[in-house]
Amino acid sequence: MIKVGIIGATGYAGAELVRLLLGHREAEIVWYGSRSYVDERYAKIYQNMFQLVDAKCMEDNMEEMASKVDVIFTATPQGLCASLLNEDILKKVKIVDLSADFRIKDVKVYEKWYGIEHKAPQFIEEAIYGLCEVNREAVKKARIVANPGCYPTCSFLSVYPLVKEGLIEPNTLIIDAKSGTSGAGRGAKVDNLFCEVNENIKAYGVAGHRHTPEIEEQLSLAAKKEVVINFTPHLVPMQRGILVTAYASLTREVSYEELKAVYDRYYQDEYFVRVLEKDVCPQTRWVEGSNFVDVNFKIDKRTNRVIMMGAMDNLVKGAAGQAVQNMNLMFGCEEAEGLLMAPLFP
Repeated sequence: MIKVGIIGATGYAGAELVRLLLGHREAEIVWYGSRSYVDERYAKIYQNMFQLVDAKCMEDNMEEMASKVDVIFTATPQGLCASLLNEDILKKVKIVDLSADFRIKDVKVYEKWYGIEHKAPQFIEEAIYGLCEVNREAVKKARIVANPGCYPTCSFLSVYPLVKEGLIEPNTLIIDAKSGTSGAGRGAKVDNLFCEVNENIKAYGVAGHRHTPEIEEQLSLAAKKEVVINFTPHLVPMQRGILVTAYASLTREVSYEELKAVYDRYYQDEYFVRVLEKDVCPQTRWVEGSNFVDVNFKIDKRTNRVIMMGAMDNLVKGAAGQAVQNMNLMFGCEEAEGLLMAPLFP
């Protein structure tokens, strides 16, 4: 059995890790880390775990945890993982970091967009960006995996085939994204109160959301040139889900059949990416609670542009599910182990 420790087990992403790993045949959670709830029973915090989890929460002590587990998930705010990590820990344990600490390769870009000093820049180059559909072989050999952000995962997978094939001009790309409130975490914030969110939709982080450089970096690698985009996220009154609608100019005239063949070629062997049938638009309700990403596209011949769409659960494929997928690759498990649940509906 893979012994698992979770730092930040009582946040939304941490709780989703617990839910998924309880159904994993080859993993066992032995450390539920939480600074806010030390010595409290986990099932008291999350009543859905009553009679499923008997453990109490423990301190977020990465040094001690590293001597007792095989892998540590850090489901924490930016900066914490980097502040705790050192070479002695990495000699003992593998790390899957759900924060942004090791996603961006340029430390100056990270510090500019996140507004904090990076505490472990020596590990940035080694860390593998854990988008399994693109970096699968590198993840298998990794000591540190930087689990991608939720918006970047859905955005990138929606547009990747056409960027990679040079069928769109990436610098014309506009990404409009909408997320449920769980993406903001479990902390108490006025903007996330029911009365603030219900019956409302709003843009935020306009022209400055911190996931922008992560999306641009990955698209630049795919396009083999620098890519600069417009990315605008929106908050919508639902608990889970991300919907991405992206627009870009085509580099030449193409048919539906040609673009469909491109998407099928890139994703035909990717279990968790579902290319939908013609004229079927992705919807968050059809991926909720699952590790699936539904993608599709529509050609607008009048403007010579293409609209690319994607939907996924921000807490599963956008966080915990992708983290488990990465762990499976790192330890030689079946990639879909613990992730075979069908989407929830209604």
